[in-house]
Amino acid sequence: MPDPKNALILVTGGTGFIGSYLLRLLVGNGYRVRALRRAGSPMDLVQDVADQVEWVEADVTDIVALEDAFRGISHVCHCAAMVSFHPKDTRRMMQINVEGTANIVNLALDFGIQKLVHVSSIASLGRVKERPELDESCAWVSSKSNSQYAISKYLSEQEVWRGNAEGLPVAIVNPSVVLGSGFWDVGATKMFKQLYQGLKFWSIGRTGFVDVRDVAGAMLLLLESDINGERYILNAENMSFRDLFFATADALGVKRPFIKVTPLLAEVAWRVEWLKEKLMGAEPVVTRESARSSVSSFYYSNAKSLRLPGFSYRPLNQTIQDSAAQFLEAARDGYSARVLPF
Repeated sequence: MPDPKNALILVTGGTGFIGSYLLRLLVGNGYRVRALRRAGSPMDLVQDVADQVEWVEADVTDIVALEDAFRGISHVCHCAAMVSFHPKDTRRMMQINVEGTANIVNLALDFGIQKLVHVSSIASLGRVKERPELDESCAWVSSKSNSQYAISKYLSEQEVWRGNAEGLPVAIVNPSVVLGSGFWDVGATKMFKQLYQGLKFWSIGRTGFVDVRDVAGAMLLLLESDINGERYILNAENMSFRDLFFATADALGVKRPFIKVTPLLAEVAWRVEWLKEKLMGAEPVVTRESARSSVSSFYYSNAKSLRLPGFSYRPLNQTIQDSAAQFLEAARDGYSARVLPF
């Protein structure tokens, strides 16, 4: 267990969604923190703790800059990653998620890091229609159901397991879809803005969801524990997109979406968006991967995570209510970023 007085924790992706909440939690628990940020990264999510963090400007794909960041570090929390479902981003996503993780693992081995906590994803479990219920024991299965993002996260996990085989103590978290306040145009958080502005569609799929604060909390527990070589699905609740969108619309006080997206409609939608991008250069609202994901149904077990001492999940409805309240505040001042309190 790291001693807050002696440990110096490196957090990659410190200005991002999960990383920013983790920074706040570490600082609040008395840890000294060094964090990576890329040049030009917005600091909106870390304004309240920025002066309590030692910042290093570096990209996880830049091994030279990373070496300086590792000096004096005892523990690493690897949150940096790229999420995209657009084919044009595949190469860069592989560089960041796979090569970047390999760099982190190699340096952790070189510098004798005491523990690496890696943020993966439920996507890395490998999804096939014949296996709708998944837990930590599920081995990767190659399938058309796996997005390029899923493949990148699976390959990045393999780098972490390689490091573990070479003597690096590790723990991996596999969050489901992470909800909470943040930047309102990025990731799952943009759902609040879309619904507020009149989103009409809900899809028939189902997946897991978890509060960003619970992801950070589980990471801190793993960092402070002697657990090694284990992975944990972090999932508060499995919920249909219909129920999620309806609950969020109600919390925002707006009309519920009313058009059901079936697999057929999803296939039509991504093709229309593809054509618009080709003809007019418009950024697609949905891609083939995101459209197909929205009509798929998978269930994720959280039984193993609930065995972590002292760990529990916030009710998903409370996460929706808290985030919606902050969104409505943000909507009055130009949709500025917000952060949920612990």
